[in-house]
Amino acid sequence: MKILGLIPARFASSRFPGKPLHPIAGQPLLRRVIDRCQLAKSLSEVVVATDDERIAEVARRFCRVEMTRGDHPSGSDRIAEVAARCACDAVVNIQGDEPLMDPAVIDAVAAALDRAEMSTAATLIKQPEEYDNLNVVKVVTDVAGRALYFSRRTIPCLRDQATQPTATQLATFPFLKHLGIYGYHRGTLLRLVQFPQSPLEQAERLEQLRALENGIAIAVVRVDYDSVGVDVPADVARVERLLAQAGHL
Repeated sequence: MKILGLIPARFASSRFPGKPLHPIAGQPLLRRVIDRCQLAKSLSEVVVATDDERIAEVARRFCRVEMTRGDHPSGSDRIAEVAARCACDAVVNIQGDEPLMDPAVIDAVAAALDRAEMSTAATLIKQPEEYDNLNVVKVVTDVAGRALYFSRRTIPCLRDQATQPTATQLATFPFLKHLGIYGYHRGTLLRLVQFPQSPLEQAERLEQLRALENGIAIAVVRVDYDSVGVDVPADVARVERLLAQAGHL
């Protein structure tokens, strides 16, 4: 199976304009993400999808670039434009703001496409502050590891422990945090972006719910990795410290 690693990258960002090009320990953030993706064994090629020539100019030094329209409402729509004109069997959509991305996670998500049209990853919630955090998306799965639902609310509800401290509930049940990486069969991705936004997607502001509402199964692989992203300028110093600790400088 020929699998492309696609990294959607935008220059405009309300919280961090120009983020893909911001230096992280002396290298553009995007370059660090590309380097991590190129270590994955499952990807035939890593491609940056962008509508900005400033990003393209930098990214071309390290990988192939595909220019896209500037009016895409989501990263999925941006990579679908690229997938539509590229010869491949599947794609993995990798967030462009995670310079510590584990290549093994990419490979696990790619491997899960052998058993489902779409795939993603999740990890155990270990920090009590993430339990009720609406920015930490939770997922529950069936016995085969397919997603049943994603929510910003904490799911499932532990009825008999509902009044117990958060730490007790986390020790009682394996709550899963969804990680923002996706694998798609090419045809599935092209079909998915043709569906209108679904009611659950609009309610939760989670585009993966469009897939579930339209009958697309999502395989969820559990990994021992927690995403560390650069969302705002204040995150840069923290990520640089983690890069130094991991020996990735």
